[in-house]
Amino acid sequence: MATYKKRGYKPKNKAEEHELNVQDSTTAEVFSTLDSSASKTEQWVARNQNYILGIIGVIAVGVLAYLGYQQFIQEPREESASNELFYPLQYFSQAQQSGVEADSLYTLALEGAEGKFGLLDIMDEYSGTKSANIARYAAGISYMKLNQYQEAISFLEEFKTDDAMLGPVSMGNIGDAFVQLGQNEDALRFYEKALSEDTNDFTTPLYLQKAGITALELGQKERALQYFTRIKDDYPQSAQGSGVDAFIGMAKTTD
Repeated sequence: MATYKKRGYKPKNKAEEHELNVQDSTTAEVFSTLDSSASKTEQWVARNQNYILGIIGVIAVGVLAYLGYQQFIQEPREESASNELFYPLQYFSQAQQSGVEADSLYTLALEGAEGKFGLLDIMDEYSGTKSANIARYAAGISYMKLNQYQEAISFLEEFKTDDAMLGPVSMGNIGDAFVQLGQNEDALRFYEKALSEDTNDFTTPLYLQKAGITALELGQKERALQYFTRIKDDYPQSAQGSGVDAFIGMAKTTD
Protein backbone atom coordinates (compact mmCIF):
# COMPACT_ATOMS: atom_id res chain seq x y z
CA MET A 1 0.00 0.00 0.00
CA ALA A 2 1.27 3.47 -0.90
CA THR A 3 2.21 5.81 1.95
CA TYR A 4 1.25 9.49 1.60
CA LYS A 5 3.31 12.18 3.30
CA LYS A 6 1.51 14.81 5.28
CA ARG A 7 3.02 18.13 6.24
CA GLY A 8 5.36 17.60 9.16
CA TYR A 9 5.12 13.84 8.78
CA LYS A 10 8.09 11.87 10.09
CA PRO A 11 8.66 8.21 9.34
CA LYS A 12 8.19 5.92 12.30
CA ASN A 13 11.04 3.63 11.38
CA LYS A 14 13.76 3.01 8.79
CA ALA A 15 11.46 0.90 6.63
CA GLU A 16 9.01 3.79 6.23
CA GLU A 17 11.87 6.19 5.64
CA HIS A 18 13.23 3.92 2.90
CA GLU A 19 9.76 3.65 1.27
CA LEU A 20 9.35 7.44 1.28
CA ASN A 21 12.76 7.90 -0.30
CA VAL A 22 11.87 5.40 -3.03
CA GLN A 23 8.62 7.27 -3.72
CA ASP A 24 10.41 10.59 -3.89
CA SER A 25 12.97 9.13 -6.28
CA THR A 26 10.27 7.60 -8.50
CA THR A 27 8.34 10.86 -8.60
CA ALA A 28 11.46 12.75 -9.53
CA GLU A 29 12.20 10.28 -12.31
CA VAL A 30 8.65 10.63 -13.69
CA PHE A 31 8.87 14.41 -13.79
CA SER A 32 12.34 14.22 -15.28
CA THR A 33 11.04 11.91 -18.02
CA LEU A 34 8.11 14.26 -18.72
CA ASP A 35 10.44 17.25 -18.90
CA SER A 36 12.73 15.33 -21.26
CA SER A 37 9.81 14.28 -23.50
CA ALA A 38 8.45 17.80 -23.60
CA SER A 39 11.85 19.14 -24.51
CA LYS A 40 12.23 16.61 -27.35
CA THR A 41 8.76 17.45 -28.63
CA GLU A 42 9.55 21.14 -28.62
CA GLN A 43 12.78 20.46 -30.52
CA TRP A 44 10.96 18.33 -33.11
CA VAL A 45 8.32 21.04 -33.58
CA ALA A 46 11.02 23.67 -33.98
CA ARG A 47 12.86 21.59 -36.59
CA ASN A 48 9.69 20.79 -38.55
CA GLN A 49 7.85 24.07 -38.11
CA ASN A 50 7.75 24.90 -41.81
CA TYR A 51 6.53 21.42 -42.68
CA ILE A 52 3.76 21.59 -40.05
CA LEU A 53 2.67 25.04 -41.16
CA GLY A 54 2.63 23.80 -44.75
CA ILE A 55 0.29 20.93 -43.86
CA ILE A 56 -2.01 23.26 -41.94
CA GLY A 57 -2.00 25.62 -44.90
CA VAL A 58 -2.90 22.85 -47.34
CA ILE A 59 -5.78 21.72 -45.12
CA ALA A 60 -7.06 25.28 -44.76
CA VAL A 61 -6.88 25.87 -48.50
CA GLY A 62 -8.70 22.59 -49.11
CA VAL A 63 -11.50 23.48 -46.70
CA LEU A 64 -11.87 26.97 -48.17
CA ALA A 65 -11.87 25.57 -51.71
CA TYR A 66 -14.57 23.04 -50.81
CA LEU A 67 -16.75 25.68 -49.15
CA GLY A 68 -16.24 28.02 -52.09
CA TYR A 69 -17.12 25.29 -54.58
CA GLN A 70 -20.29 24.42 -52.67
CA GLN A 71 -21.41 28.04 -52.31
CA PHE A 72 -20.44 29.53 -55.67
CA ILE A 73 -20.57 26.57 -58.06
CA GLN A 74 -22.50 23.57 -56.78
CA GLU A 75 -25.42 25.39 -55.14
CA PRO A 76 -26.14 27.58 -58.23
CA ARG A 77 -25.80 24.44 -60.36
CA GLU A 78 -28.28 22.58 -58.18
CA GLU A 79 -30.74 25.46 -58.43
CA SER A 80 -30.41 25.70 -62.20
CA ALA A 81 -30.81 21.93 -62.60
CA SER A 82 -33.91 21.97 -60.42
CA ASN A 83 -35.46 24.69 -62.57
CA GLU A 84 -34.71 22.77 -65.76
CA LEU A 85 -36.10 19.52 -64.31
CA PHE A 86 -39.52 21.10 -63.77
CA TYR A 87 -40.43 20.92 -67.47
CA PRO A 88 -39.69 17.27 -68.33
CA LEU A 89 -41.23 16.13 -65.05
CA GLN A 90 -44.48 17.74 -66.15
CA TYR A 91 -44.52 15.51 -69.24
CA PHE A 92 -43.54 12.53 -67.11
CA SER A 93 -46.38 13.17 -64.66
CA GLN A 94 -48.90 13.63 -67.48
CA ALA A 95 -47.75 10.38 -69.09
CA GLN A 96 -48.37 8.44 -65.88
CA GLN A 97 -51.92 9.76 -65.76
CA SER A 98 -52.58 9.37 -69.47
CA GLY A 99 -53.60 6.37 -71.53
CA VAL A 100 -53.63 6.99 -75.26
CA GLU A 101 -50.84 9.58 -75.48
CA ALA A 102 -48.59 8.10 -72.81
CA ASP A 103 -45.83 6.98 -75.18
CA SER A 104 -45.47 10.38 -76.82
CA LEU A 105 -45.46 12.10 -73.43
CA TYR A 106 -42.73 9.79 -72.12
CA THR A 107 -40.71 10.57 -75.25
CA LEU A 108 -41.15 14.31 -74.67
CA ALA A 109 -40.06 13.85 -71.06
CA LEU A 110 -36.91 12.08 -72.21
CA GLU A 111 -35.97 14.30 -75.13
CA GLY A 112 -37.46 17.67 -74.17
CA ALA A 113 -39.63 20.03 -76.18
CA GLU A 114 -40.09 23.71 -77.02
CA GLY A 115 -36.42 24.44 -76.45
CA LYS A 116 -36.48 22.97 -72.94
CA PHE A 117 -34.19 20.26 -71.65
CA GLY A 118 -35.39 16.68 -71.42
CA LEU A 119 -34.39 14.18 -68.77
CA LEU A 120 -31.45 12.99 -70.85
CA ASP A 121 -30.16 16.56 -71.28
CA ILE A 122 -30.33 17.22 -67.55
CA MET A 123 -28.32 14.09 -66.80
CA ASP A 124 -25.64 15.23 -69.25
CA GLU A 125 -25.53 18.93 -68.39
CA TYR A 126 -25.96 18.63 -64.62
CA SER A 127 -24.29 15.34 -63.75
CA GLY A 128 -23.62 14.96 -60.04
CA THR A 129 -26.62 17.03 -58.97
CA LYS A 130 -29.69 15.81 -57.12
CA SER A 131 -31.84 16.77 -60.08
CA ALA A 132 -29.74 14.62 -62.42
CA ASN A 133 -30.29 11.69 -60.07
CA ILE A 134 -34.06 12.24 -60.09
CA ALA A 135 -33.95 12.57 -63.89
CA ARG A 136 -32.18 9.20 -64.00
CA TYR A 137 -35.07 7.55 -62.14
CA ALA A 138 -37.74 9.19 -64.31
CA ALA A 139 -35.81 8.22 -67.45
CA GLY A 140 -35.61 4.61 -66.29
CA ILE A 141 -39.36 4.46 -65.67
CA SER A 142 -40.02 6.18 -69.01
CA TYR A 143 -37.97 3.61 -70.90
CA MET A 144 -39.75 0.86 -68.97
CA LYS A 145 -43.11 2.19 -70.14
CA LEU A 146 -41.78 2.44 -73.70
CA ASN A 147 -40.78 -1.25 -73.56
CA GLN A 148 -37.11 -0.38 -73.92
CA TYR A 149 -36.02 -2.65 -71.11
CA GLN A 150 -32.24 -2.59 -71.42
CA GLU A 151 -32.26 1.21 -71.27
CA ALA A 152 -34.60 1.10 -68.28
CA ILE A 153 -32.28 -1.27 -66.44
CA SER A 154 -29.24 0.86 -67.23
CA PHE A 155 -30.71 4.06 -65.81
CA LEU A 156 -32.46 2.53 -62.81
CA GLU A 157 -29.33 0.67 -61.70
CA GLU A 158 -27.49 4.00 -61.51
CA PHE A 159 -30.25 5.71 -59.53
CA LYS A 160 -29.34 6.26 -55.85
CA THR A 161 -31.84 7.00 -53.10
CA ASP A 162 -32.61 6.51 -49.41
CA ASP A 163 -36.32 7.05 -50.01
CA ALA A 164 -38.47 4.30 -48.49
CA MET A 165 -40.67 4.05 -51.59
CA LEU A 166 -38.42 4.96 -54.51
CA GLY A 167 -35.71 2.52 -53.45
CA PRO A 168 -37.91 -0.61 -53.61
CA VAL A 169 -39.81 0.63 -56.67
CA SER A 170 -36.62 1.26 -58.67
CA MET A 171 -35.25 -2.20 -57.83
CA GLY A 172 -38.65 -3.78 -58.51
CA ASN A 173 -38.87 -2.17 -61.92
CA ILE A 174 -35.48 -3.58 -62.81
CA GLY A 175 -36.89 -6.97 -61.84
CA ASP A 176 -39.90 -6.36 -64.08
CA ALA A 177 -37.61 -5.42 -66.98
CA PHE A 178 -35.62 -8.64 -66.59
CA VAL A 179 -38.88 -10.63 -66.59
CA GLN A 180 -39.78 -9.01 -69.92
CA LEU A 181 -36.35 -9.99 -71.25
CA GLY A 182 -36.87 -13.58 -70.13
CA GLN A 183 -34.10 -13.38 -67.54
CA ASN A 184 -35.97 -14.70 -64.52
CA GLU A 185 -32.96 -15.40 -62.33
CA ASP A 186 -31.86 -11.77 -62.64
CA ALA A 187 -35.45 -10.68 -62.06
CA LEU A 188 -35.68 -12.67 -58.83
CA ARG A 189 -32.40 -11.18 -57.65
CA PHE A 190 -33.74 -7.65 -58.06
CA TYR A 191 -37.10 -8.47 -56.46
CA GLU A 192 -35.11 -9.59 -53.44
CA LYS A 193 -33.16 -6.33 -53.56
CA ALA A 194 -36.47 -4.47 -53.60
CA LEU A 195 -37.52 -6.40 -50.50
CA SER A 196 -34.27 -5.55 -48.72
CA GLU A 197 -34.52 -1.82 -49.52
CA ASP A 198 -37.42 -1.20 -47.13
CA THR A 199 -40.31 -2.94 -45.39
CA ASN A 200 -43.75 -1.38 -45.76
CA ASP A 201 -47.36 -2.36 -46.40
CA PHE A 202 -47.30 -1.41 -50.10
CA THR A 203 -44.06 -2.47 -51.79
CA THR A 204 -43.22 -5.45 -49.56
CA PRO A 205 -46.28 -7.64 -50.34
CA LEU A 206 -46.11 -6.54 -53.99
CA TYR A 207 -42.54 -7.73 -54.48
CA LEU A 208 -43.04 -10.79 -52.31
CA GLN A 209 -45.74 -11.85 -54.75
CA LYS A 210 -43.58 -11.08 -57.80
CA ALA A 211 -40.64 -12.90 -56.25
CA GLY A 212 -42.86 -15.90 -55.49
CA ILE A 213 -44.29 -16.07 -59.02
CA THR A 214 -40.81 -15.76 -60.52
CA ALA A 215 -39.52 -18.50 -58.21
CA LEU A 216 -42.39 -20.73 -59.41
CA GLU A 217 -41.39 -20.03 -63.01
CA LEU A 218 -37.86 -21.15 -62.12
CA GLY A 219 -39.20 -24.34 -60.52
CA GLN A 220 -38.09 -23.20 -57.04
CA LYS A 221 -41.29 -24.11 -55.20
CA GLU A 222 -39.89 -24.15 -51.67
CA ARG A 223 -38.49 -20.68 -52.17
CA ALA A 224 -41.79 -19.50 -53.67
CA LEU A 225 -43.68 -20.95 -50.70
CA GLN A 226 -41.57 -18.83 -48.32
CA TYR A 227 -42.54 -15.64 -50.16
CA PHE A 228 -46.25 -16.49 -50.32
CA THR A 229 -46.36 -17.63 -46.69
CA ARG A 230 -44.85 -14.33 -45.61
CA ILE A 231 -47.64 -12.48 -47.43
CA LYS A 232 -50.27 -14.64 -45.69
CA ASP A 233 -48.68 -14.21 -42.25
CA ASP A 234 -47.55 -10.57 -42.36
CA TYR A 235 -49.73 -8.85 -44.99
CA PRO A 236 -53.13 -10.60 -45.03
CA GLN A 237 -54.96 -7.27 -45.58
CA SER A 238 -52.93 -6.32 -48.64
CA ALA A 239 -54.17 -6.67 -52.22
CA GLN A 240 -51.77 -9.58 -52.63
CA GLY A 241 -53.04 -11.23 -49.44
CA SER A 242 -56.52 -11.79 -50.82
CA GLY A 243 -55.38 -14.35 -53.39
CA VAL A 244 -52.27 -15.73 -51.76
CA ASP A 245 -53.84 -19.09 -50.81
CA ALA A 246 -54.01 -20.08 -54.47
CA PHE A 247 -50.31 -19.35 -54.90
CA ILE A 248 -49.51 -21.29 -51.71
CA GLY A 249 -51.40 -24.23 -53.15
CA MET A 250 -49.38 -24.03 -56.38
CA ALA A 251 -46.13 -23.94 -54.43
CA LYS A 252 -47.13 -27.00 -52.37
CA THR A 253 -48.10 -29.18 -55.31
CA THR A 254 -45.68 -31.90 -56.34
CA ASP A 255 -44.84 -32.61 -59.95
